[in-house]
Amino acid sequence: MSTEDKKLYSNFDYESALSVQGGVEQPKQVNSTYLERMKAMQRAEPSVDEYVEGILKGDRTMLSKAITLVESSLHRHAEKAQQIIKRCLPHAGRSVRLGITGVPGAGKSTTIEALGKMLTGEGHRVAVLAIDPSSERSKGSILGDKTRMEELSVDPNAFIRPSPSAGSLGGVARKTREIIVLCEAAGFDVVIVETVGVGQSEVAAHSMVDFFLLLQLANTGDELQGIKRGIMEMADAIAINKADIDPTRAELAATQFRNALHLFPMPESGWTVTVQLCSAHTSQGIADMWKNVTDYVAFTKESGYFYAKRRQQNLRILTETIESSLRERFYATPGMEEMMDEARRDILDNRVSAYAAAEQLVAKALDK
Repeated sequence: MSTEDKKLYSNFDYESALSVQGGVEQPKQVNSTYLERMKAMQRAEPSVDEYVEGILKGDRTMLSKAITLVESSLHRHAEKAQQIIKRCLPHAGRSVRLGITGVPGAGKSTTIEALGKMLTGEGHRVAVLAIDPSSERSKGSILGDKTRMEELSVDPNAFIRPSPSAGSLGGVARKTREIIVLCEAAGFDVVIVETVGVGQSEVAAHSMVDFFLLLQLANTGDELQGIKRGIMEMADAIAINKADIDPTRAELAATQFRNALHLFPMPESGWTVTVQLCSAHTSQGIADMWKNVTDYVAFTKESGYFYAKRRQQNLRILTETIESSLRERFYATPGMEEMMDEARRDILDNRVSAYAAAEQLVAKALDK
């Protein structure tokens, strides 16, 4: 292009349909004010004093943050969480701890919502700790209990916290006990622990509550078929839920459970296990369910069993904490991942048995 042509094109005013227009400035994908607030929150992480002060004042946000610290696997979070728990312990222990379990579909969440709404209406403050099962494949949890308790989740006198089991029932038991301490320090006088269903998680839940309620259904064929003897022996009361669907069948199921309970030895507490009918959907029997709990607490406090049981639960915390701490330190041993890989190869090649490999790894971890 010649010099004259360049001058010609440089002076040319492009106003044709082929020219590119300026367009509208696109908004940012994330609100800048929100980003600044989040950055400020990350920079100013509350101190232990601020956490404790907020919890004792009943600050739900501070309580939620403290529970997140308890559930965190980071070492620095664990240290801070233990300091908070230690400071909250003198303010804990004044609640009624209720465990609720049952077969999947028995209506645990619906029952808890009906019971919780009744209790908050009477002036109680209710904390619900729901243990959600974690996937063995993805390690994720749905954590959908707030969705199933729509009304209770927005009640100002209720607090619902779902927690993932993360594949470790011992870890759940330890963390749930610590969360109970925080909730009690925050002023919640009724703490309800909901478990994932009938299984080993019930043993863990039973070891941290005062009263253990087993929910059952009537229209499931042989009502005693799917229930382990150990679960029934742990129960302080059995409730046949959804009794409004088929009252006759529900009463028959209750009779079967009462007859089965006669075959069991007398509970250590001296309490006679009751069997009742209820319907969480219509709130039938919910008031009687709570009266059962309060009668049990009064009965066991008078006999001294209530306090003896809590002392035994504290001693169990000692052994469980030692076991979980040893497990954490084992896997945190320097070079353990490489030693585990080598042990797996030896086992697959039949050079060593799994038992011998495990003993060698434990010995190496203890030596370090």
